[in-house]
Amino acid sequence: MKILGIGNAIVDVICKVEDNFISQNNLTKGTMKLIFDENEFNSLLTNLKIEKTISGGSVANSIVGMSQLGDKVGFIGKVSEDELGTKYEDGLKSENVEYFYSKKKEMIPTGTCLILVTPDSERTMCTFLGIAGKINEDDIQSNVIKQSEIIFLEGYLWDEGEPKKAFDKAINSANKVAMSLSDQFCVDRHKSHFLELVKNKLDITFANEQEIMSLIDAKSFDEVIDFSKSLGKIIVLTKGEKGAVAINGDEVVECGIKQDLKVVDLTGAGDLFAAGFLHGHVNNMSLKDSLDKGTEMSSKVIQQIGARL
Repeated sequence: MKILGIGNAIVDVICKVEDNFISQNNLTKGTMKLIFDENEFNSLLTNLKIEKTISGGSVANSIVGMSQLGDKVGFIGKVSEDELGTKYEDGLKSENVEYFYSKKKEMIPTGTCLILVTPDSERTMCTFLGIAGKINEDDIQSNVIKQSEIIFLEGYLWDEGEPKKAFDKAINSANKVAMSLSDQFCVDRHKSHFLELVKNKLDITFANEQEIMSLIDAKSFDEVIDFSKSLGKIIVLTKGEKGAVAINGDEVVECGIKQDLKVVDLTGAGDLFAAGFLHGHVNNMSLKDSLDKGTEMSSKVIQQIGARL
């Protein structure tokens, strides 16, 4: 197997909203908020018009993207044996993703992410993790990890307690580890741990400009480049309208964004970018060609509703 993804198994519920909905509900545009109370989550959904419901989760979206590019891939993520859990598993299998988790009836439901898309196409997420956030060591199959060239993890999954133990088991069993820092919320919450991972555990790190600058408390992007060069590992950074850059030791390559795109929804831009880059990497493409492939995939997904092509 080329890549095994391990992440939050989340069903995405996509809704279009006006900017005032974001401010009225004390949300920060463009970020993710964790909601721990199922009733609070459901109250947000009230009176919203659902545009689309689809199997999601950051790493799962990337894994599906790689499958669509012809790579042999798998996924580990926790769902409950309920309607959404069944829908989630069926969604992966329909995309030729091997699913390495046997769902069972849980007291906690399958996780859900409410994706609020404002008129400027920016997405703001409210996530009720449900059973996805209860992943533990027993859910991680070491033999499957060892048969994969790379495992791909998401910062969203990392948390103290059982999820961290699952994370550590996966990393310690892996041949090679890639990870997305996921969101500035995650970086700020787990800064010291994430910095340790980037420096000492990860072979490939994905982040956007805000996340990486927050992680190392950089005052300028030049500081980020110098830090990345010093690691001697692959660091892949997206910079929004300024394109993307990949660093591997002294090798630094850049890629601009595609022009004249009709941007509809930025959900999944980073996920599909990672899919394209990792596809290039596992198929022995150069750093520049891998970066270009990531940009190509990202450009496609932002011209539609939802995080999957």
